Amino acid sequence: MTDATPTAAPADPAAPDYDAMTRDIADVPAVEVITTVAVHLLSAAAVNLGLDKPDSEHKDLDEARKLITALAGLVTASATEISSFHAAPLRDGLKSLQLAFREASLVPDEPGQGPGEKFTGPVYA
Repeated sequence: MTDATPTAAPADPAAPDYDAMTRDIADVPAVEVITTVAVHLLSAAAVNLGLDKPDSEHKDLDEARKLITALAGLVTASATEISSFHAAPLRDGLKSLQLAFREASLVPDEPGQGPGEKFTGPVYA
């Protein structure tokens, strides 16, 4: 046995410095977190509506309904916190998705019954 203290293996110079690449979540403004989540919901709903490309194989209206409803709740609840500068484009995107959903449905929901309309009110073209 030796009394030598084991030394740490030398750092791999090719390994990324994750500490330098990440931000502390506390430093991210709430408006940035909210709008980022909203954009992800918008994008996922658009893909599930088949808006990503003609004859999309990703069309799933049930999934789109859930995503649009979640987006409507987020936008409605956070609108006063993120200011209309950020909320207005999100509302426009939400309304576009709600109208696209109505158009994609074989049997459209009654006004006020579509995805997210319990939060936004009825959506008309």
